[in-house]
Amino acid sequence: MKLSVVIPAYNEAESIPETLHSLYNTLSKHQIDHEIWVTNDNSKDNTAEVLAALQKEIPTLIFETNKGPNGFGYAVRYGLERFSGDCVAVFMADMSDDPEDLVKYYRTMLKDNVDMVFGSRWGKGGKVFDYPKHKRVINRIANFIVKTIMRIDYNDTTNAFKLYKRETMEGIKPFLSPHFNLTIELPLKAMVRGYSYSVVPNSWTNRKYGESKLKIKEMGSRYFFILMYCFIEKYFSRGDYMKKQ
Repeated sequence: MKLSVVIPAYNEAESIPETLHSLYNTLSKHQIDHEIWVTNDNSKDNTAEVLAALQKEIPTLIFETNKGPNGFGYAVRYGLERFSGDCVAVFMADMSDDPEDLVKYYRTMLKDNVDMVFGSRWGKGGKVFDYPKHKRVINRIANFIVKTIMRIDYNDTTNAFKLYKRETMEGIKPFLSPHFNLTIELPLKAMVRGYSYSVVPNSWTNRKYGESKLKIKEMGSRYFFILMYCFIEKYFSRGDYMKKQ
């Protein structure tokens, strides 16, 4: 089963070399057939030049520049419309996600024969390193709200780092979110539509370079919009969008 890894990158010239080398070396070590798909989201620094140079060193690296519209959700969606693998993971460019966790996701998907594999940083075995305190509080409140409204047990919906089978990704289109709210749209729609999943512990490490693109004040209403969309689909769509058995 070929694994595609979609990575959105905006002004990540400092972070992206370490991320891609680590990812490629880890997947190659574990002999996982893969492609690394990077969407350069019209970066204003030299991310495109760095990626072009890295292509000479990393044979599985593909990248294109998204001319617009731009934004985290659009960048991820650009890759999700173009990947070639049998399954696809969304992975961050800033080394916050651990490639060894991706291997764990991949092997869990094969072993459990599930449609998706999610990580949890907050349960047994999960770890966070240098997580800003204010963001931690907001994260836990947001995930509690999602759990309560959607009546699910999963406690880390807001983390983008997840693995989906191709059929799952096709089954949750069309995508609605142009921003970071895509991180909850993908898993919530998939759960509502009856796709199976396993949860494994994973880790998260704060970026070493650059600054986070997530602007919490701008995102509250957008997250709420997607949450309400998924709530309405779950309770009022009469199963019209459910996975075909």
